[in-house]
Amino acid sequence: MKNISLFTDNGTCLTKVHPFTKIAHIAAAVSIPLIVGRLWLFGCFIGVSLCLLAWGKVLKRTFPLIAFSFTILITIFLIHGLFNQNNANVLFRLGPLKFYREGLLYALRIGLNILNMLLSFAVLVLTTRPSELVDELEKRGFSPRFGYIISSVFQIIPQMMGTMNTIMDAQRSRGLETEGSLRTRAKAFLPLISPVVMSSLINTRERAIALEVRGFGAGIKKTWLKDRPRHKGDREATILCLLLILAAVVWRVGTWL
Repeated sequence: MKNISLFTDNGTCLTKVHPFTKIAHIAAAVSIPLIVGRLWLFGCFIGVSLCLLAWGKVLKRTFPLIAFSFTILITIFLIHGLFNQNNANVLFRLGPLKFYREGLLYALRIGLNILNMLLSFAVLVLTTRPSELVDELEKRGFSPRFGYIISSVFQIIPQMMGTMNTIMDAQRSRGLETEGSLRTRAKAFLPLISPVVMSSLINTRERAIALEVRGFGAGIKKTWLKDRPRHKGDREATILCLLLILAAVVWRVGTWL
């Protein structure tokens, strides 16, 4: 069966950690640096996420995400380093361009926040089976429709990538040039995007029909094939993340008072 999720079942301990523990890690990694407002905290949680990804043996799969984020980060640094409204002190010059300290610090905060969120969410996405996450959410009382949305978010990127690769192979077999200069790639983009969009619409309709046939909207209480209990380490890690968030909130309130 074709795999349409980013989950990697490599049998590591991280794949056995309960999904809610990973969600608690995301909550702590994203909220604590924003609440406290210290740049070094972003670096700490980025390091924790990198260690978790290395422990789960999925660090290499995050390299494309990091590479893509760097293209965005470079744009952010250029815009704020040159044109931020609070720019006052010139940090360095690059030819006729003046980069300001205030704008670069603001861009650094945004960049670290983006990288922190990407890596913390990668811990969940790459090491959690989507069906297990959806089941656990529904067991806690969430609507099946909410679970379907979560499952679709997990599957949309690999599904689109698989569809694009299939269509590109079909077009190459018919003699369409898809590699070469930038002009050649641009000419091949228009014949590619239309089949991808149409295929996505068809898949959405077929999935809706399949869900309706299986009684997705039925109001009958569901039963579960298997149960996934939370281990002792899961509870301790979740409690630790929640305590860290609480400590950050208390510290922030203390500084305001």
